Amino acid sequence: MRRRLGPVQPDFIAWGTIGDVKAFKPHLLAISDYPYSARQALIKLDQNESPYGLPAELKSELAQRLQAQPLNRYPQMHAEALVERLADFEGWPQEGVVVGPGSNTIIYALAGAAQRVLDVEPSFAHYRRSAELQGTPYQAVPLAEGFSLPREELLQALAAEQPAGVFFLPNPHTPSGNFFAPELVYSLCEGAAQHDWLMIIDEAYYQFAPADMKRQAMGQPHLGILRTFSKAWGLAGARAGYLLASAEVAKLVRKLLPPFGVPSATVLTVELALENPGYVAEHVEKVRRERERLYLELKAHPSWRAYPSHTNFLLVATPDAETAFQALLKRGVLVRRQDHLPGLEGAIRVTIGTPVENDAFLQAAFEIAKEEELDKEKDDASGED
Repeated sequence: MRRRLGPVQPDFIAWGTIGDVKAFKPHLLAISDYPYSARQALIKLDQNESPYGLPAELKSELAQRLQAQPLNRYPQMHAEALVERLADFEGWPQEGVVVGPGSNTIIYALAGAAQRVLDVEPSFAHYRRSAELQGTPYQAVPLAEGFSLPREELLQALAAEQPAGVFFLPNPHTPSGNFFAPELVYSLCEGAAQHDWLMIIDEAYYQFAPADMKRQAMGQPHLGILRTFSKAWGLAGARAGYLLASAEVAKLVRKLLPPFGVPSATVLTVELALENPGYVAEHVEKVRRERERLYLELKAHPSWRAYPSHTNFLLVATPDAETAFQALLKRGVLVRRQDHLPGLEGAIRVTIGTPVENDAFLQAAFEIAKEEELDKEKDDASGED
């Protein structure tokens, strides 16, 4: 005779909403989902991915390495072997390198450790979201005209009579694509150090820019550099990012990252890429050429305006972001709306794809312009009647 180990459960349980569950922190209920919805389209230009991945011969090599990898075993606790490779690649002290399964996990750890988070707006949504999810006080200073840095306002925020914290600054900037001059950024670093802030420069797109801040960050305990393999390296699917910081900062961040968090397959992929980095410069140059071509072509568009960019995307101002988004999607081209961000009403963001993909986007963009012109002519004609 079998013994029952508990009460019989009904076939159906009518669960209440999450608001009926008292196990969670109340502030989480007011935070919306991450602002991204997956869509299907023939041409995918919505996530700032590289249109080029690992070269075919490296993919074959990776497959062989995966064959030999014992996936029944946990990876290293903090990807120590990969940390060593990265330290050598970047010329950075090994004890100051932290690897995570995507740079967003490191952002989340930093925001959770911080007493406060300072940001600019508009900006990468994950800074604010990471702070809000963990209940960290958050402040954003609006960018000045032309997406330029409001130096004085940021220095005032750093000097305010409140606890110090972490100041995130993406450079090149997302979502605008603007590049902030290193001397201006470093003056903010000095302000951060003066008031015991930690400044994190997010260099997700540094390969597409004229300069980076790694040299200035070396030996500076109040300055860290965040980088990713998702963009120029073409490894967004591998999920790997890293922090270059002081040994003290790195040690703290590691405490906040889950143990064994970087999968073995990710480690193998990144190690292979680091052994063969030559393909990256070639891919970056292709993207740069296409970016400039799209920027120049869009100058002829009657109602859309592209902003200059030092990334692998273009921010494009349109009369109405929803209309532009849907019209492009109807033609098989998926882009990203940005009009939910402060100061970006009507804006869409277009990832630079292959020449064929970019041609399809341009064709669609000018077809939409022609349709708009015909609609206007019809409206004018009907108004005359």
